[in-house]
Amino acid sequence: MNAESTGRPPATPGTGDRPAGPETGDQSAPPETGDQSAPPETGDQQVRGMARGGVLNLAGAVLSQAALFLIMLLLARVLGLREVGRYAQVYAVLSLLGLLSLSGFRAGLTRFVAVHLADDDPAAIRGTVRLGLSISAAASTVIAVGLALGAPWLAQALNDPQLTTGLRLAALTLPAATVCEAALAATRGWRTQRPYALIGQVYEPAARLLLTIGALMVGAGLTGAFWALVLASWTAAGLALIALVRMLRRVPAAAPAYRPTELFRFSTVSWVSSLSSTGLIWVDTLLLGFYGNDDIGAYHVATRLVTVAVFVLAPINASFGPYLAHLYHQDRMDEVRRIYAVATGWVVRLSLPAFVALLVLPDQLLHLVNGSALVGGAAVTIALALGQLVNAATGPCGTLLNMSGRVSINMVDNLAALALNILLNLWLIPAYGILGAAVAWAVSLAVVNIARVWQVRVLVHAVPVTVGMVKGLVAAALALVAGFGARWLVSGWAVELAVGLVVIALVYLGAVLALGLSREDIMVLRSVTRRGGRRSAAADRSKTAERAGVGS
Repeated sequence: MNAESTGRPPATPGTGDRPAGPETGDQSAPPETGDQSAPPETGDQQVRGMARGGVLNLAGAVLSQAALFLIMLLLARVLGLREVGRYAQVYAVLSLLGLLSLSGFRAGLTRFVAVHLADDDPAAIRGTVRLGLSISAAASTVIAVGLALGAPWLAQALNDPQLTTGLRLAALTLPAATVCEAALAATRGWRTQRPYALIGQVYEPAARLLLTIGALMVGAGLTGAFWALVLASWTAAGLALIALVRMLRRVPAAAPAYRPTELFRFSTVSWVSSLSSTGLIWVDTLLLGFYGNDDIGAYHVATRLVTVAVFVLAPINASFGPYLAHLYHQDRMDEVRRIYAVATGWVVRLSLPAFVALLVLPDQLLHLVNGSALVGGAAVTIALALGQLVNAATGPCGTLLNMSGRVSINMVDNLAALALNILLNLWLIPAYGILGAAVAWAVSLAVVNIARVWQVRVLVHAVPVTVGMVKGLVAAALALVAGFGARWLVSGWAVELAVGLVVIALVYLGAVLALGLSREDIMVLRSVTRRGGRRSAAADRSKTAERAGVGS
């Protein structure tokens, strides 16, 4: 999975720029000052810190996915699948144009703010923030005007003139969404996830959900849902700018120093990579529209279900990235490989129960969302789930390539995956409709991630396979068998869903515990609890002091 989707800054060792130091559980900690006298953290400290840093991201991702899922469910139940399809197409256009507007500055702002903080260069910090925000705001405004003017033509190209209003409201949303992303990306340069999680993952989705509910209650229909998107985005942008201003107040006053060459050079590669990875997510939805397929709504419902299964990848990437950049920059390759394997193990084991549920109960889950069975929906859900399962099993390999300085390789991977996806869609959609789109997407995602695993193995000598992952796969296989057995013993979609989910969860958890937790698992569980985290932090400080020769 590409790190661009999470907004993490790739590091480029050997260029003279130090990547940001690792995140810690203490989000109020001051940034690094470049002091190299302190002894390096141990591998255990890195794993504990990565776990603590990921808790807020994971909680925010859970709330964000739940809000977006409920929006899709409400639209499907109140307005019908056709309107869900229209919402999905407009959102796809907004997502792609948002990345076009950002011009790669999402990753660039995070990285260079962090680098200039580490170098104690307040002038460069202020210049980077101003340059990134101003260009993103200007680009998004120009693109928004173009979208508003060209909305009737684009709606006609998508074979649905009724999309015109939604596309124009997306144009109104675009500048706010872009500025919000850029501002939150800059705040992450201070090695804190709070503004990003609380504003981007909690406030904006929750506000959109509440506003959508209100719009549906007053009978505003799909247009009301689009206005909810507009209002949520503009208020979130305001909060993001306030959070960024508060961060900048910590920086000593200085005249802004602009260094566009390094920022543009880095951001251009990140931009192309980000556009292609996001295109891989949304191009099938747009192509279904171009072919005039009436099942876009059903396809979007299936994709949202499958996305829930792998939501843990992004927050773990966000926590994993800065640690990897820090360790790779220090040439601590054994710890790089260890953390890559640990992060992959977490992604796989946290995702597997959801994947098992998707494979065992696709019809029942779709029935829960839509209120009735979806023709072909189960096959689409299974195909998409298999592609995402490969994505989860290969772990944050795209992030590892970026953080080890192989940004161009990751960009080429993303472009190749997008090209493969488009070609497969053009071949399969006319013959097989939404199932063809699902197969095209799953194959493209699987191929690019398998290629990345091979590249990581050759370039970094790291593999994602661990004993914990194997134990998780064994537990998932047992849960899969038990889930099918439970579904066979009962009847009625609601009973099958309830019983099946309970059986899958209990069997999976029981098998994981029976097979035994690893040392890292126990250490992580202690780190993310308040009491265990304090004990671990105290132990870490004691060990660091001993290594520095100042212990008692």
